[in-house]
Amino acid sequence: MQDVHRQDVHSGDGDAEIAPALLAWYRREGRALPWRAPPGTLQDPYKVWLSEVMLQQTTVKTVTPRFIDFLRRWPDVDALARAALGEVLAAWAGLGYYARARNLHACARAVSEQLGGRFPDTEEALRALPGIGAYTSAAIAAIAFGRQASPVDGNIERVIARLYAITVPLPEAKPQIKALAEQLTPATHAGDFAQALMDLGATICTPRRPACGLCPVRPSCRGYEAGLAGQLPYKATKAERPTRRGSAFVAIREDGAVLLRERPPKGLLGGMLETPSTPWVEEPPSQAAESYAPLKASWQKLPEIVTHTFTHFHLELVVYRANVSQRAKLKGVADPVRCRWVMQHDLRNAALPTVMRKVLGSALTV
Repeated sequence: MQDVHRQDVHSGDGDAEIAPALLAWYRREGRALPWRAPPGTLQDPYKVWLSEVMLQQTTVKTVTPRFIDFLRRWPDVDALARAALGEVLAAWAGLGYYARARNLHACARAVSEQLGGRFPDTEEALRALPGIGAYTSAAIAAIAFGRQASPVDGNIERVIARLYAITVPLPEAKPQIKALAEQLTPATHAGDFAQALMDLGATICTPRRPACGLCPVRPSCRGYEAGLAGQLPYKATKAERPTRRGSAFVAIREDGAVLLRERPPKGLLGGMLETPSTPWVEEPPSQAAESYAPLKASWQKLPEIVTHTFTHFHLELVVYRANVSQRAKLKGVADPVRCRWVMQHDLRNAALPTVMRKVLGSALTV
């Protein structure tokens, strides 16, 4: 690897051929996706925004059916703004990164109530909306409004790093990659160009074993010429995720209802539902797990430990299960304002994050 502090990569004369080649390839080979309009056509900003928020940290395969369901329930930004936050969180369950869902709802309300249901058409104005950052604002500006904007997602990052043989590791290389992407972006058809880069990274310039023989811009690719395409982009070594531990309590009432608790509105899994649980900590807790139980009952410790990985830590949960009467009274951590009994047949539509579905799956199959 070259000295990361001395690499200086610039666009060259051959780069003028990249945009036309990619646009021609996109017209022939671009993916048909439910949020896309045909090449050469500006797209509905609501669909662009919704899809881009969903696709953050999530695959196209996972997002596609969820996007279709969202669009069926809330066909425009005004409809989404009128929905209750709990409904949106429940519909989002399983997609992860739940702050996106809270920001999605807040953004819909801002656009509907403050902007008459119309998204602004510039990156600067879009970034002023809740949950819309540099990438999403550039994507909406380019794809929905034809602005000369340059969104850079993981696929585009990889394509640019290979096109220019950038050996500075990520994340240090991000500003350089962004600058080069901006230099490549044409004044017209910027939205098609951005989507062409996305599709190239998703289907040909893949993380492993890129299909360079099929690449429409291989003649301009310095990474291919240097024999580095399959190795780039380099990435800095990530720190190991810590492990946190806790206990979760699944109380099942005589009528089959399960006790759930709403998490605080801000923070990890904010506003979602959970089983009452201990704090999730790295160090051994100072109190016995049972002291956090939401009800006085005969709690059975289940043998299976539920595991889940978040962005910044691994989680291990010991699960306790108890059958309780309908007269059982809540105590301690089971704040009646935040707790509710939910029938098991309604759990499917509840705003439960994946980790809590794992907990319930462990306890309700015993």
